[in-house]
Amino acid sequence: MTYSDVKSTSDTLIWLEHLKRGDVAKVGGKNSSLGEMLHSLSAADIRVPPGFATTAEAYRMFLGANNFGDKLEQELGKLADGRSTLAEAGSAIRAIIRSGSWPKQIETDIREAYRELGRRVGRENPSVAVRSSATAEDLPDASFAGQQETFLNVVGEEALLSACRRCYASLFTDRAITYRELKGFDHLDVALSVGVQLMVRSDIGGSGVMFSLDTESGFDKVALITAAWGLGENVVQGAVSPDEYQVYKPFLDKKGTTPIIHKALGAKEIKMIYGTGKDSGKNAATRNVPTSLAERESFVLNDAEILELARMATTIEAHYGCPMDMEWARDGEDGTLYIVQARPETVQSHAKAGAMKSYKVGDHGKVLAKGLSVGEAVATGEVCIIKSAEHIDRFVDGSVLVTSTTDPDWVPIMKRASAIVTDHGGRTSHAAIISRELGVPAIVGTGDATRVLHNGQSITVSCAEGEDGVIYEGKAEVSVSEIHLDDVPETKTRVMLNLANPAAAMRWWRLPAEGVGLARMEFVINNEVKVHPLALTRYDQLPTKEVKAQIDALTCGYADRTEYFVDKLAMGLSRIAAVYYPTPTIIRMSDFKTNEYADLLGGATFEPREHNPMIGFRGASRYYSDAYKDGFALECKAIKKLREDMGFDNVIVMIPFCRTLDEADKVLAVMEENGLKRGENGLQVYVMCEIPSNVISADAFADRFDGFSIGSNDLTQLTLGIDRDSEALADQFDERDPAVLWMIRTVIEKAHAKGRKVGLCGQAPSNDPGFARLLVEAGIDTISVTPDSFLSVKANVKAAEDTGS
Repeated sequence: MTYSDVKSTSDTLIWLEHLKRGDVAKVGGKNSSLGEMLHSLSAADIRVPPGFATTAEAYRMFLGANNFGDKLEQELGKLADGRSTLAEAGSAIRAIIRSGSWPKQIETDIREAYRELGRRVGRENPSVAVRSSATAEDLPDASFAGQQETFLNVVGEEALLSACRRCYASLFTDRAITYRELKGFDHLDVALSVGVQLMVRSDIGGSGVMFSLDTESGFDKVALITAAWGLGENVVQGAVSPDEYQVYKPFLDKKGTTPIIHKALGAKEIKMIYGTGKDSGKNAATRNVPTSLAERESFVLNDAEILELARMATTIEAHYGCPMDMEWARDGEDGTLYIVQARPETVQSHAKAGAMKSYKVGDHGKVLAKGLSVGEAVATGEVCIIKSAEHIDRFVDGSVLVTSTTDPDWVPIMKRASAIVTDHGGRTSHAAIISRELGVPAIVGTGDATRVLHNGQSITVSCAEGEDGVIYEGKAEVSVSEIHLDDVPETKTRVMLNLANPAAAMRWWRLPAEGVGLARMEFVINNEVKVHPLALTRYDQLPTKEVKAQIDALTCGYADRTEYFVDKLAMGLSRIAAVYYPTPTIIRMSDFKTNEYADLLGGATFEPREHNPMIGFRGASRYYSDAYKDGFALECKAIKKLREDMGFDNVIVMIPFCRTLDEADKVLAVMEENGLKRGENGLQVYVMCEIPSNVISADAFADRFDGFSIGSNDLTQLTLGIDRDSEALADQFDERDPAVLWMIRTVIEKAHAKGRKVGLCGQAPSNDPGFARLLVEAGIDTISVTPDSFLSVKANVKAAEDTGS
């Protein structure tokens, strides 16, 4: 079909509420999806701003009426045979389209619809958003998000007609041409619809992006929401580092719970607001201004709004039957939350479920910068700093692209980079979405990468260490293993995971583990909370203003500093408990040694100096001691919040290094004082078996605790009298020693006689999967291992069970 063949028709415009998602060929993916929500989800409290859409046929009529068909084919032909560059061809085509005149019918329809929209909302010349919607957009296997232009705060009929024409031209931006070629779409088969929607006053409110799954791991039980002040383009284009929230979707209807499992304050350096007559530039109707200190230090969304958006995401996902990528906006005048875009998520929802790649970074250079990781891979290469899209021709293929912000104009070189690093942006920015789709690891929102890195510098970009992406100096040792999940054997002995890092926990959700056998609270305190609990409960005892200032900065926004500790700890642990809910997550209460506690912010003031911290003031002995009792109270408060307020009743508490029965009684009494009574609300309390006294008095310990978890490292150390960190005695440190195996068999026998379960969460079966055979023979109930050794341990357990039977 040539464009001149399209006859004039009145079928050039459709109101959004008359559209459905099957109308992609008429109005493109974006507009058909908006119509679907207005048509089918309004009754479910999904609010979409009203508006209308020009049809794909109107676009073809526009090109046909102006005789542009042959001209476009000529310019695309020049590009195809190398007579022009991408920039030259794109610029020429856009200029051709912008020069066109509107056919009378289309112009009349747009003007009349704009006036009708004004009448519907009671405003003359209403402010509208004008968005492009391509007919090959938002398909299940391709996301054209951001490939074409959007124009905000468009006021008046002439401005609207101009914006619509510029939307047509944007079908041939350099990035859109490149993306279509990458995906195999014929340029002239794709048409463009223009969506015109009433503007939500998010310029004085807030806006952002949300996904109905975790964008990095594909974990489908969480909603991920990002937010910034002002209009949403800055979040989409990655111009700001937004706030980030995660919500555990299955608990949204669980009465009395607030399942917000993660909140991170973004820098939100600027905000986009309505422009003035004095502004100039590509879109003078909007402008960016710096945010205030109060805005940078405040979350854009409160808890109720976070949960409302998460419910919307869940409703939309259920309606469409697939994971969704959505944009939202909050009206600053009345606080109403709106969905302004929704499209299928195209990366994680199509990831192969049968295989996972696991990257490990070995020896590496110093840390140069950190940001938010996109993807889970590791890449090495030489730095190539490009500060403007005008200079992308300087990019060296295979190098690490480093820039301030990446927007859709960078797509032509993004696919040629080994990795991407930006100063600004969040994990839901357009650049992050495209990086995932291209399979290129990226670290966004570093803050200063363009300043601390230099051209030609050799670096390692690691996105394999959780949500924190790390840039190391030089080329690190990197190992890659592929984990196949197609044929994992079923075993009677339950195989669980040792997880400590909340930021990395979700990456393992596809492993068919039967819960979390060990979650180390001290790791979460060290990496998420960062401050010693007594530095909060005994703040006045801190000796220096410098330490107090650091704590004040961390706890900003909390009237009671101790609530910071409780919130951060509870949310950090919740991200681990969520992965395998409702199977058990066993959380070990803090087991720092005094020297490790002293390294926390403010910790040196409250920790004694010990000659041998390994067998000193650690574990249970701290919990009832006046020297730490108020710190332990905060730990208990966090667990209570985690189980009761957030809903994670699968959490089992475990007490480490409990030396005597008297100590056990004291700890249980202190826990009860702090609202954690064993047996109440289904609370189970386990004890670590890592001291010979735990084995010798196992019968009596079984009367006080619901289960045992063997810590093979400490049990071996204290049975053989060998410092586990001693290099001189390393060859004698052996969990298979007959004395250690006797300890393991004995505690299992005594515990089972009392009806108690026994697991092992030490490092031995992870380092030596064959050790799992010995545990199965001894009758162990559960084995908890590191994720990378899960499959080999599972296979060894199955072999041992088959041999035993």
